Amino acid sequence: MKSESMRGKNIAGNVALYVVEVIFLVLGIVFYFFSSKLADNVQRVSLNIQEKDMTIYAGEVVGEEDIANGQPADTDLSTQEPIVTPGEEEGITYRNIALFGVDSREGQLLAGTRSDTIMIASINEKTKEIKLISVYRDSFLNVGEDTYNKANVAYAKGGPERAIQMLNENLDLNISDYVTVGFRGLIDTVESVDGIEMEISEEEIDYLNSYQMMMAQELDLEFTPIEEPGLQLLNGMQATAYCRIRYTAGSDFMRTQRQRNVLIAVLEKAKTKSLVDINNAINAVLPSVSTSFSSAEILELASSLTLYRVVDNTGMPFQKYRANAFVSNKGSCVIPYDLEANVTELHRFLFDVQDYIPSDTVKQYNQEIRRQTEGYLEW
Repeated sequence: MKSESMRGKNIAGNVALYVVEVIFLVLGIVFYFFSSKLADNVQRVSLNIQEKDMTIYAGEVVGEEDIANGQPADTDLSTQEPIVTPGEEEGITYRNIALFGVDSREGQLLAGTRSDTIMIASINEKTKEIKLISVYRDSFLNVGEDTYNKANVAYAKGGPERAIQMLNENLDLNISDYVTVGFRGLIDTVESVDGIEMEISEEEIDYLNSYQMMMAQELDLEFTPIEEPGLQLLNGMQATAYCRIRYTAGSDFMRTQRQRNVLIAVLEKAKTKSLVDINNAINAVLPSVSTSFSSAEILELASSLTLYRVVDNTGMPFQKYRANAFVSNKGSCVIPYDLEANVTELHRFLFDVQDYIPSDTVKQYNQEIRRQTEGYLEW
């Protein structure tokens, strides 16, 4: 009787083990299928980014010099791990990603086209909370090779690699990944989630339809005019045109807010979709996207999509630390007249670090920005 009972348990155990093996086999096949399809579509660009390695520890930057002096750190700088800040004893890891929107009609996503949208998505890896910040395209910064100009010049001169380096050096960040989309990429992205809801004002309608008309001619696509204000479901063309509006109240500052609104709406809509729908959406969009992410990394992010949420968003240079100026042959610029204060505020916003002390590089750039623009500032 006892042996029969043991035999029954063994059979049950073997069945359970078999079921587990089958589940893992099926998951493996599904992962392989998805990743192999993604690999065919990913326009991946490997970057040679010289990261500004830093670990935020107890509210201070800990770099190689600090470690040599015996200061503690939560990461090995040689591995170029993301920023860590001690929200709790074990610290909080942040993953920072650069998002670029380029003025491209012909699929040109690398150097040679200016980035009308420059955005940073900072992800709290523990809570999956996201903070978005737009860097205004006309921000007067060091865009590389000790040249000071509008921020969007960096992408035009050296593509995503130079643009990321610009963000890292001017803002004390350690970004190493990016995603770039052109007009068609954004259209496809919105279409892939079956449109997004957006509140459209009366003053936005004419501009929105005008941009639709221009894109329809340039991309050989049809468009549907917006007829009245109010909350409505925007298709890809309408949402992309909405992102381009900059002639209403708030000008370019308001345009970046619209861009963040669209990105947040796409994320929330995507979270309502099934894994199969998300995979189909990714495959539809990737041909119009350039990124540093591998197919495996994209799948990893997509599998946790429902956990992510945007908790705050803004733009920089921050209003209290910026001024407008028409700078010589650079044109109309947004001047971070106190770059150090802007960087301190940025680290407070993204990482909840109080009283951040900017690097010597930022201090040097700050002095040069002041020297080149002090005679042009408009208060």
